[in-house]
Amino acid sequence: MDLNSKVSAKQRLNVAWVQIKNDRLFYLMLSPAIVYFLVFCYYPIIEARLAFEDFRFIGANQWVGLKHFYELFDSQAFIRVLINTLIISTMKIVFYFPVPIILSLLINELRTTWFRKYIQSVMYLPHFLSWVVIAGVFITILSPSSGAVAEIAKTMGLKPTAFLTDQSWIRWILVLTEMWRSSGWDTMLYVAALLAINPSLYEAAKIDGAGRVRQMLHITLPELKPTIIIVFILNLGFFMNAGFDQVFNLMNDSVISTIDILDTYVYRIGLLNGEVSYATAVGLFKGVIGLALIMASHFILKKKAGKGVW
Repeated sequence: MDLNSKVSAKQRLNVAWVQIKNDRLFYLMLSPAIVYFLVFCYYPIIEARLAFEDFRFIGANQWVGLKHFYELFDSQAFIRVLINTLIISTMKIVFYFPVPIILSLLINELRTTWFRKYIQSVMYLPHFLSWVVIAGVFITILSPSSGAVAEIAKTMGLKPTAFLTDQSWIRWILVLTEMWRSSGWDTMLYVAALLAINPSLYEAAKIDGAGRVRQMLHITLPELKPTIIIVFILNLGFFMNAGFDQVFNLMNDSVISTIDILDTYVYRIGLLNGEVSYATAVGLFKGVIGLALIMASHFILKKKAGKGVW
């Protein structure tokens, strides 16, 4: 490294330090989030070595290499929960991901300000409810004996369906409840991106005789494309999660074989059964697949659409 490079690096460091000092209040506000990610996301990476060891409560752990990964892929239970995770995550990507985009486009077309704000507030409020509360609400609503849906079915002369214990329905219930809880919050992300579009583009389109549909197709969607790509890539990073809180609270013995996912499997074998090393191997496998999906989608979209995460 030559002298000019050293000076340049030092100057950049000084500029960065001055910016951090000027924005110290913002960094102070950010510190709880930084601590959270350091403790719960980065520190566990160090402990991922347990996947290659036999964990012992007393004494040193014994190195066993890939033993737990061999057991992993020989386990029918693991294959089952892996397939469930892939199915549920795919259903959420296909059926849920477009919903916030569509809702943001519809909200953008509203011209009454107070009504638009009211709709936005009503839509994103469910995001602040925990899955414990949401599960309780939907268990009550979908109860085959006294739920609101069952009562409506009875008045129409139909037989009530036990949605939460029916294996053919339970995955759709997961998608619909996720849509009800999160679509409003995710919509705000796209609405914020829409507000950044230059109004002169719409004015020029109106002068050229373009209607609202053509403005949406040729201005709104292209301007929204970078945000859609970034959100899609980030969602793929969570593809192997499938929603532990949601599944855990809506799971029961009748549907466990259908919606048991990797996270609930790790919880059961790691915390309840005490198989810490085996559970760590499952978690490490899930993390590696998530990282691979983010990297692959980033480079593919970067090449095809010219936009990625970085």
